[in-house]
Amino acid sequence: MASHIVGYPRMGPKRELKFALESFWDKKSSAEDLKKVSADLRASIWKQMSDVGIKYIPSNTFTYYDHVLDTTATLGAVPPRYGWTGGEIGFDTYFSMARGNATVPAMEMTKWFDTNYHFIVPELGPEVNFVYSSHKAVEEYKEAKALGVDTVPVLVGPVSYLLLSKAAKGVDKSFDLLSLLPKVLAVYKEVIADLKAAGAQFIQFDEPTLVLDLEAHKLQAFTDAYAALTPSFEGLHVLVETYFADIPAEAYKTLTSLSGVAAYGFDLVRGTKTLDLIKAGFPSGKWIFAGVVDGRNIWANDLEASLSTLEALAGIVGKERIVVSTSCSLLHTAVDLVNETKLDDEIKSWLAFAAQKVVEVNALANALAGNKDEAIFSASSAAQASRKSSPRVTNEAVQKAAAALKGSDHRRATNVSARLDAQQKKLNLPILPTTTIGSFPQTVELRRVRREFKAKKISEEEYIKAIKEEIRSVVELQEELDIDVLVHGEPERNDMVEYFGEQLSGFAFTANGWVQSYGSRCVKPPIIYGDVSRPKAMTVFWSALAQSFTKRPMKGMLTGPVTILNWSFVRVDQPRYKLDPPYNITGKVQHTELNKEMISIHIIYLAFLTVYVNLFADLRPATRLLWLLRMKLKTLRKVVLVSSKLMRLL
Repeated sequence: MASHIVGYPRMGPKRELKFALESFWDKKSSAEDLKKVSADLRASIWKQMSDVGIKYIPSNTFTYYDHVLDTTATLGAVPPRYGWTGGEIGFDTYFSMARGNATVPAMEMTKWFDTNYHFIVPELGPEVNFVYSSHKAVEEYKEAKALGVDTVPVLVGPVSYLLLSKAAKGVDKSFDLLSLLPKVLAVYKEVIADLKAAGAQFIQFDEPTLVLDLEAHKLQAFTDAYAALTPSFEGLHVLVETYFADIPAEAYKTLTSLSGVAAYGFDLVRGTKTLDLIKAGFPSGKWIFAGVVDGRNIWANDLEASLSTLEALAGIVGKERIVVSTSCSLLHTAVDLVNETKLDDEIKSWLAFAAQKVVEVNALANALAGNKDEAIFSASSAAQASRKSSPRVTNEAVQKAAAALKGSDHRRATNVSARLDAQQKKLNLPILPTTTIGSFPQTVELRRVRREFKAKKISEEEYIKAIKEEIRSVVELQEELDIDVLVHGEPERNDMVEYFGEQLSGFAFTANGWVQSYGSRCVKPPIIYGDVSRPKAMTVFWSALAQSFTKRPMKGMLTGPVTILNWSFVRVDQPRYKLDPPYNITGKVQHTELNKEMISIHIIYLAFLTVYVNLFADLRPATRLLWLLRMKLKTLRKVVLVSSKLMRLL
């Protein structure tokens, strides 16, 4: 049986692309240097998949910033503010769209569905002149072919591209973006012709918006688009890939009826109900690209369970019509477990990063074909059994505490009015109080102190002294600015999730488990492998210290449980809703301890007061930050007569 990978991480196993990009942006290296690093990464990825035995290897999934932005470049849909006058889009225009420049801002960035990856949102309107302006897809196909690897070029599907776009500034918000479909398809036809001429036999169109609840006219757009492209598909096998969820029944009907399409890709990890749709009816002569290896998490696949799913599918469509695949692009997982030095052997045996998932896909394809590798499957079964039986996974005390939770534990004992009155008596705040979200800029010196303390190059006493002085400075600054509710600035923290995870049991941390968030920005999500508990107090020491420097209210800053769950690799051995109680129990205890120290609580991303000025996120120099904050405060003082009723509504 054949095997396929939807997409692969771009950054490299040790973030090689990140460092090459940032060096180029800082003018420390040339465009040719950046292209060389990128070409080496692409070559290594293609070779790796080829060596493992993957048949359908993707190309054009690499990007210097974002794959949706690449599509915008291909279509020549450059907003006028970037001054592009035509021709092949180069780095200057491309990175200006992604990051802005000295005179104009970047294009908007937003989350890619419910992942922690962010894409650059296309800005479109009736005046956009779509023109084939980036030949990246065909260039990468030719690049791989020259290395002896025949790939499947991957394109963002035309309908999903438009549905993920927004009306450009000045364009009426009611403008129908799908009305641009004929113009967009004209460019897609050119791209397809180029790929065919270069020798491509298979093309993958990613249409993830098909898993959304789309209105009838949007579903019709898929039918119209692929009907218009069908003549261009002659001599090609076309795969339409969906992912991230079950595909709704109406969308399934639309997808499996598309003209010119030979294969359909489904996420069978998050889309378990899709199996029922396939069982109820699947077009004869078509292929299923079965996404049974999770592209969103880092847990080793239960190969026996996945093989059972594949065999069930084989009973419906025939083995020869099944291609084993990942549930989505492996972009959303870490790159290679081989580079992990911090994880112990037991936990490591439970995991599979992108490189290991490629092996899993091929092992499943071979097993479905009757060539089962017993050693690989035995290791998989052993890892599954180890996770289920390990005492590190289940904490009896946590289980008992979670089971003892009552309905009343999820509700406040007093109503909002009573709490507001009690807060006001205690805090004596003005009608429109001011605060910041919490994080102040992490200076080079601050990072050095934290790094040296972690490496045991300075003593705990020296570390506390340095952090204490930073907190004192932050408190004095806020008092100078006349802020009402203060924060301690969080100088002791690295990442807002990792900092808390390091103080909780049930978490593990990687050395190189980096995942791209956007552009060159990478995050290293913690791994939640077991029941979560809190061995000792968190944050209380620093918050109490900060409170000792001022008579004004000081907020205790806690990253909330939902944020921690969403920004971590979470357990998949039990339903998601069961993961919440341990965090809430931990948080409840933490709140009690902070209250004893007279610290107000602020769970990050849950509103505490009314005005937020996020100093950490703002990229302006510190002097301009102070000016900006002062200006905001002056403006706020002018609206101080706003009704207190509004405050209660907030």
